[in-house]
Amino acid sequence: MLGAQELLPALIAKLHEEAEEVASAEPAARLGELADIHEVLAALTAALGFTEAEVDEAAASKRAERGAFARRLWLDEVLIP
Repeated sequence: MLGAQELLPALIAKLHEEAEEVASAEPAARLGELADIHEVLAALTAALGFTEAEVDEAAASKRAERGAFARRLWLDEVLIP
């Protein structure tokens, strides 16, 4: 059982591991790998003291401010004079 000090680093490491698995997974396995990421994110959300509703609200706010990937646009950098 992980102690309080160990939980957050362990979840972040697990998130990295699962992201690598999505990147290397065969197309048929990607849904399962995404489900694993979803579980890790849910645990990380709770460990940080947030609710899923708060995360959804923050995502909607960022989406409204910065856009999303729906149009498949990618911003490499922003130059501020």
